This record gives sequence, C-alpha cells and structure tokens, in this order.
Amino acid sequence: MNFLRNLILIIPVFYFISCNSNPENSQTTKVKVVFQEDSLKFTELQKNFVSNVISKSEDEVRKLIPNLPDSIKVIVENVDWNLDIVNGVTGRTETNRPPLVLIQISNNYKDGVIDSLYKGIKTTIFHEFHHLSRGWAIQDNKFSYGIPNAMVNEGLAVAFTEIYTGNISDVNSYTNEADNWVKEILALPLDADYTQWVMGEHPDGRTYIGYRTGNFLVRQAMKKSGKSILELSNLMPNEIIELAGY
Repeated sequence: MNFLRNLILIIPVFYFISCNSNPENSQTTKVKVVFQEDSLKFTELQKNFVSNVISKSEDEVRKLIPNLPDSIKVIVENVDWNLDIVNGVTGRTETNRPPLVLIQISNNYKDGVIDSLYKGIKTTIFHEFHHLSRGWAIQDNKFSYGIPNAMVNEGLAVAFTEIYTGNISDVNSYTNEADNWVKEILALPLDADYTQWVMGEHPDGRTYIGYRTGNFLVRQAMKKSGKSILELSNLMPNEIIELAGY
C-alpha cells in the first residue's frame, strides 16, 4: 500500500505543492475536499497537500472508471487513532446520494500526517471511490443484505486498488485456507455479524476475513474467466461468485 519517502524527498515535494496548489478545488475538478477539524487541526500546508493527493487520485480513478459519480465530497479528519495496520489512513463510503466519502488520517502514524499520506491516502481513495462506482455504501446501498455481497464488493475494491496502485497490504492478504473461507462465508445466515466476518476480528482470531477472502475470490474469478478487474466490476456479486467456481 505504500511508498517510503525519506525526509530529503518529502521536503521539496511538499514545498512545491504548498506553493502551487490551493486547498479549494478548481472549477474543473469533480471532488470537493472538506476538512473536519475538532480538537486536532491541519496546517494550511497539510491541507494543500491532502487536497492535491486526493485530487490526483480522483483523476486517476476516473480515467479507469468513467461512471464514477460527479461532485464527490470527501471529508477529511485528523485523528489520534492507532491506524498502523492500514498504513495510517482509513475511510468509508458513507452515501451514494450525494456521493460522500469520509477519510481519517492518523496524527500518530510514525512521523505524523504527511507520513500517513504517503503510506495510505491514495490507497484509501482508490478503494472508496471503487465503492462509489459500485454503489456499495453505508447508506443508499444498492446491494442486498448478507456477508457474501460484502465479501465480493470489498474484494473488488481491494483487488482494483492493488492492481492499479501497486500498493499491497498484509491486512488484505489471503492464505491457502481462503477456499475454505469462501465456502464458510457462503454458508452463513443473512444476519451474520458484519464486524466478525468482514472488517473486524473473529472470535477464532482471524481478522478482516471478508477483505482477505474477497480478494482471493476476485482473483479466482479473473483467472478462470479471463476478465479484467474492470470487467468484473460491472457484474453483480452472484455472477462473480459463479465465475470463481462457487
């Protein structure tokens, strides 16, 4: 997920962006960045830098996924959470109507906000904007209830992000038990606990099962069908599960 930068590289790049960009978006951009500041504040230089990274990432995603919604609002929050496992940045797609994504950047991640940006902001934007293109959101969700749908949609976003950013995280990796995990998820009742099976820790110690298993499932579907991640992203979860051989 992530490119290491030493201080010598960070300073000139940061200086260039701070001198040549404005935290307000231009008329041509389709993403609006809003900074939600409570107890922890961003500096103006940090705001410029965050806005620039998000804007460039949006442009890259839109070239790959033309149906990405217009007028996306991204709310960015500076937090003191321990987000080391996700490289200092986390996020969620809140709504599809209007398109709204929330991003939290850890002030405690190694060297602080700027280090977090290099490690996780682009990955998070790619992941969440893929959700927007699919209609996979906390509110206004176009998909029906159930862990299998979550597994597929999260797996698509993980694979899409890994393929097009080159950033790979251990938190989304799968093991040689992934095939059994897919079968386990497909057998779950519709009211199975989302936190245990998708994005949290299972009582047996496994973590992020839905993300890991979804990544495996999507890779299997690509391998067996010959379809690209962009082609799979136009299909419904049940179609992708079938293409993967389940």
